[in-house]
Amino acid sequence: MKILYFDCFSGVSGDMTIASLVDAGGDPDYLESELKKLGMEDEYKLKWDKVVKNGITSTKFDVVLLNEEKDKSHQHDGDHSHSHSHHHHHDHEHNHSHDHSNEDHSHTHHHHHGHSHSHRSYKDIVKLIESAGFEESVQETALKIFKKIGEAEGRIHGMPLEEVHFHEVGAVDSIIDIVGTAILIHQMEIDKVKSAPVPVGGGKIRIDHGVYPVPAPATLEILKGVPIAESDLKAELTTPTGAAIIAVLAEEFGGMPSIKVDKIGYGAGTKTFPDHPNVLRTIIGE
Repeated sequence: MKILYFDCFSGVSGDMTIASLVDAGGDPDYLESELKKLGMEDEYKLKWDKVVKNGITSTKFDVVLLNEEKDKSHQHDGDHSHSHSHHHHHDHEHNHSHDHSNEDHSHTHHHHHGHSHSHRSYKDIVKLIESAGFEESVQETALKIFKKIGEAEGRIHGMPLEEVHFHEVGAVDSIIDIVGTAILIHQMEIDKVKSAPVPVGGGKIRIDHGVYPVPAPATLEILKGVPIAESDLKAELTTPTGAAIIAVLAEEFGGMPSIKVDKIGYGAGTKTFPDHPNVLRTIIGE
C-alpha cells in the first residue's frame, strides 16, 4: 500500500501542495496536459522554480495569470460573499514573501488583478470540472475539495451552497491548485493519505471585511474535525485551499507513519521566516 504523509510543519497552501507532490516525483508534464481538459489555458501559465528555503532545496510552483489587466472594472461590484476571504487567500497562496508591514499592500494589490472570471460561482466550478472528462477519482476528489470550501463560505455568510460565489476559489489559481492536486494524487497512485496536525499560525490579517485573527474564519471552518497545531509564527500558515485539500484527503492525523520511505518532496511557500523553513514536506512510502 502506497502511503503519502503530509508533514505540514509550516502549514499548507494549494501551491505548496502541488510543488511538494511534483518534488516527490509527480509528473509536471502530465499535470499540465490533464489541466488542459478544463479549457482554461488562455487564462494562465504554470511556472516551476527550484528555490532554497533556509537551506532546503525545494520546488516552487506558481500559476501566472495572463489576463491581469482586463478585470479592474470588476473590483468591487460583488456582494460580500464574493470578496470575503479573497485577500488573505491570495496573499498567502502566491505572496508568501510579504511581511506584515506589507500585508495591506499585498492584499489590496492582488485584489486588482487576475480574475478574468471574477464571479465564478460554486455551480460554475462544478460544471467546469464535471465537463472536463477527468478520470472518475480525479473528478470526485476535486469536487469534494471545492465542496468543503463552498460549504464553509456558505456557513460563514449564512447562505446555501448553491448561492455561494467566490473570488478566491473561483480564481484561476485555486481551480488549478485543487484540480492539480487531485490529478497528481491519482497519477502517483497514492492509496492512502495521512497528515501531521495542521499549524495555522497566529497574528492578524486584513481581508475585505477588516482585520481578522489568524486563522481566518473560512480556514477555521474548513478545519473542523481536523487536529490543528500551535505555532509561534505570527503569519497565516494555512489557507482555505490548503486546509480543504488536507481535510478531504487525509484519513488520519498524527506523527510520522511507520513506512519504508521511498520519496520525499519539499514544496516552497513564498514567505520566508528567519529560522523556520517555509516548506511543505511530503513523504511517500510503502
